[in-house]
Formats: sequence, C-alpha cells, structure tokens
Amino acid sequence: MSMWQAEVRIDLDAIRDNVETLRAGTTAEVMAVVKADGYGHGMLPSARAALAGGATWLGAATLDEALTLRRAGITAPVLAWLLAPGLPLHEGVTADVDLNAASLDQLGELVTAARRAGRPARVHLKIDTGLARGGATPAEWPALLEAAAKAQAGGEVEVVGIWSHFVYADAPGHETVDHQLAVFAEGLATAEQFGIEPRYRHIANSAATLTRPDAHYDLVRPGIAVYGLSPLPAGHETGLRPAMTARARVTHTKRVPAGQGVSYGHAYYTARETTLALVPLGYADGVPRHASNVGPVWLGGRTRTIAGRVCMDQIVLDCGDDPVAPGDVATLFGPGDDGMPTATDWADAVGTINYEIVTRFGGSRVSRVYDGTAGVPTPDPAGPDPAVPGPAVSGPAVSGSVVPGSTDQDFTASGAVDQGAVVRDPGAPGAVASAEEVA
Repeated sequence: MSMWQAEVRIDLDAIRDNVETLRAGTTAEVMAVVKADGYGHGMLPSARAALAGGATWLGAATLDEALTLRRAGITAPVLAWLLAPGLPLHEGVTADVDLNAASLDQLGELVTAARRAGRPARVHLKIDTGLARGGATPAEWPALLEAAAKAQAGGEVEVVGIWSHFVYADAPGHETVDHQLAVFAEGLATAEQFGIEPRYRHIANSAATLTRPDAHYDLVRPGIAVYGLSPLPAGHETGLRPAMTARARVTHTKRVPAGQGVSYGHAYYTARETTLALVPLGYADGVPRHASNVGPVWLGGRTRTIAGRVCMDQIVLDCGDDPVAPGDVATLFGPGDDGMPTATDWADAVGTINYEIVTRFGGSRVSRVYDGTAGVPTPDPAGPDPAVPGPAVSGPAVSGSVVPGSTDQDFTASGAVDQGAVVRDPGAPGAVASAEEVA
C-alpha cells in the first residue's frame, strides 16, 4: 500500500444519497449544480454520482464546464449561464447545451450561434427578481420576451426555461423570498402574454429546495446541498452527509518550552511545555490564512486549534502532553463523525461560508481520492456488444475500472465515456477526443 502525505477524499455514495434525499422532498426535477469543479469535489465524478442519485439535469456556470461534461460522454441536459460576449456559443448549441439569455445582447448572440450551428439554440431566459446580478430587470423583461418570441417563431431558439435566483433563501422566512416569488410569478404571466410557456420554470437553490416547496416549480437547482453541506442556519436538520474529508499526516513533532513563539511573526506562544505537531497543509492547499489561531483540526482523538499563522505549505498544532507522532492523521474537516470538525465548523471559525471552504480545498494541489461506487461506469468484462454502437472516440482507447481509493486521473481515464452514449463525430463539439482531453 502506497503512503500518502495529504489528501482530499470524496465520498461519491454520499453525493448520490444526498441527491436521493433532495429528490424525495420535491415533485420537481433536480438539476445538480456541478460548477467550480463540482464545488471542489471533482466535476465529472460528482456529476455521475448525482445522476445516479436521480438528478435529471446538471448545472454549469461556464460554457467550458458544460462542454467538458459533454466530452466526457454525459448526455443529460446541461445548463450553462455565465457567458461573456464573443464566446463560441455555436459549440454549445451543437453539443445540446442549454444556454442562458439574460439580455437582448445575449439573446442576439444565441441567435447568431444557432444560425452558425444550423439548429435552434436551447435557451433559458433569466429575469432579475431582486438579486441585481444577471437577468433582465422587470422593466427590460417585456423587450427580451418579445425578441425571444420572434426568434422562437423563426426557428432560431427554443425557449426551454425561464429562471431566476434568490437573494436570501438561506434565511428562511426572510421577506425577500416572498417578494422575489411574486416578481417571478409576474414575469411568468408576462411571458404567457408573449406566447412563451416553457417546459421548465426554476428559481429554487439549495436553501429553497430544502425549505420552500412553493418555489420548486418544475425544476430545483441544489448546489452545496448535493455535496452534503447545509446553506441553512444551525438547527435545521437536512438529512444530508458531507462528501469531502481533508486530511494530512503529521510530518514532524517536537517538545518546546513554555513561552515558545510558533510560526511566522510568533502570533502564538505556548502556555507551558508542550508538543508541537507539523501538518503539511497550508494556504497553497486551501487552508485560509485567516484560520491562523482559530482553525479546528482533529488529531489524536480531539479537536485542536491551529497554533500561529497558517503558512503556504504547513500548519502547527499545540498538542500539550498528548502522545502524537509523525504519521498520525490530522483531519481538518469531514462528515463530522465522532465530533470531528466539518467544513461548516471551519466556515464558522474563519468567518466565511462552507461553500468557500470545500471549493478552496478541492481546487488545491492536494490529490483528490474517491470512495464509493456511485455513478462509476464499470466496463462489461465480456466487452461491448458489437451490435450496440458505442461512442465515437478518437485517440487512445478508454478502458479500466474504478475502485474505491481512485484518484481524479484514475476516474477520468476509466470512466470518461458511458458505453452507448450518443457522441458526435470525433473532433466536433461534444465529441470525446482522448482520455487526456477528458481530464
């Protein structure tokens, strides 16, 4: 068995089970949001696990994220919504990616993309109900609807959805939630006047999925909840299980006297003779620097607090007289079993949100290791049925199987393509070119 220094472990079965829990609480379809590399959990493995749990849609912020899902052979509907001017939107249209139109200019670009692709663009029109980010304001909404209705009549777009996003759904009962729902309902009524009645109306994020069934409409869009973390204040039971664990093995210990300054700037001094333990994770790996002197770490059967400043590659723990040694496992956060800290505990300690904590760690240089089998494609030992056409793949063959303990590279190389998935010609948008490209 190979030894390891630091790792982020992802429980794919927890992601699947979380989606099943969310599905059980709604009659709407579920879009699992996998943007930002699956909130740090790995976009492709997380997407597959979420689909295994019953999600029927995937949400991506960027066009590149959506096309990566398509290149991996994932054929479920995908919505991409953060689109800068001048992007190759025709590639998204060709790859059956649903695209956001939040303004007349964006809709115009989608019409141009549809003409270039030779097929209608699948469009979700966004109305700003109060968040003041993307979306047409209520004053701009009629003009966007008029243009969309004209483009739809001309066969250039298909308006698949109308959507919006909440300001404050993570504070159940906040007055903005009801106000936004009222604005959204008015926007839908106005759309009907222009002959636009899309299949999907959606506004519910994780918090609204958990607390506001009246906001579910046809589709809910949980993000952080997919990964087992709650967006709600403490005390709200969700039935979700955190999927990420961040941990490292102690590299060095030493006894020091009382009054010893620790780490850069000596922002911490030992109160008595004690044992210090060095843990090889730092801000380059996702540990917030403002976790200095406050970040909780589980080591030797109890929670300790980071002693002194967080460094680029390491942190120090004051362990008193407890028996700790090089090789012992220090867990920064995980599902919370046996009193271990969670990502939410870390967020509370450093004054941020659990979204940021997991996204920081998951995007770091530390290897991700996957546990569980949810959504993992397992090749047929007998090989593919020659009578069933598989996906078009150019370059090296994709083979192998994924077992618990696989890394990102293992998962990508072995599970990149679903047998029988519909993929376009090699080299076309949405086709899989090689295992390396899928990575």
